Amino acid sequence: MITTEHQAQRFQELAEAVVEQVSNVIIGQREVIRDTVVCLISGRNVLIEGVPGLGKTELVRTLARVLDLQFSRIQFTPDLMPADITGTNVLIDGDQGRPAFRFEPGPIFSNLILADEINRATPKTQSALLEAMQEHQVSVAREVHRLEPPFFVVATQNPIEMEGTYPLPEAQIDRFMFKLLVEFPSTDEMVKILGQTTGATSPSVARIATADDLVAMSEFVRRIAVAPHVERYVVDLVEATHPDKPSAPGMTRRYVRYGCSPRAAQAMVLAAKVYALLDGRYNAAFEDVRAAAKPAMRHRILPNFEAEAEGISSENILDEILMTTSRAGDRHS
Repeated sequence: MITTEHQAQRFQELAEAVVEQVSNVIIGQREVIRDTVVCLISGRNVLIEGVPGLGKTELVRTLARVLDLQFSRIQFTPDLMPADITGTNVLIDGDQGRPAFRFEPGPIFSNLILADEINRATPKTQSALLEAMQEHQVSVAREVHRLEPPFFVVATQNPIEMEGTYPLPEAQIDRFMFKLLVEFPSTDEMVKILGQTTGATSPSVARIATADDLVAMSEFVRRIAVAPHVERYVVDLVEATHPDKPSAPGMTRRYVRYGCSPRAAQAMVLAAKVYALLDGRYNAAFEDVRAAAKPAMRHRILPNFEAEAEGISSENILDEILMTTSRAGDRHS
């Protein structure tokens, strides 16, 4: 009989091995790699933002190889149509020569979908992902086609060159568990990148886990306990992003138009469970929630016009929220 302790140890070993393998290829982005893995283990989608050339696409490709997942890359462009993503019905010769329709699946029918530069496609095309991301199914001509688990969308976007782009609607961006920011590498990391990418050999990666392993890990995460006072802290953080709540700090009241949805709370709880397991613990703590707070909430806060005019970002607002929102243990001490 496999014990919970054995499962937790296996979970930690697999997750750490996946991060290590991807880190052999992607230099200097270990936190982004770890948090992407956290989202995949949680069974959720992730949005990665960074300027061109920082390895966002290669990170996702490498993850697909390490996890042995069926991989599709969709390059989002203004002329991309919804059917180019979901697939379409085509006319064929049926029985006795009668015409019939057959569904031809699009690239969305994979395990790991890279939606590259997602904000370059029109809102109509972006919306083709909504049903797949939330319901894990695609509806075409009144027929529903299920997407086999595991299924994840990893989207990338470029924070510069915003001309001709279409910002993601709130309903879609809310379906990403985390928004991760890819920073420019340090001097030492740049030297290592040059040595690795301009030499005669390229780093290889090993397959560490399978799709079934990922599904099992996701199911195991759900069984990890979260104490009521930790859950209350998560709720307090989310409520602090809403300007109409009594607990909202000054920056929220002044600069936020609308705060985070309940999905932010769900994202923080799931991520906190994974962080705890990665640290060898069986219960999520305040520190795990705080580690997940910015990635889970930065894209769900909608700043108002005054914030934009004064250069106040969601990061600035979250800094104050994390500083002023007391943990349950602090309030009762």
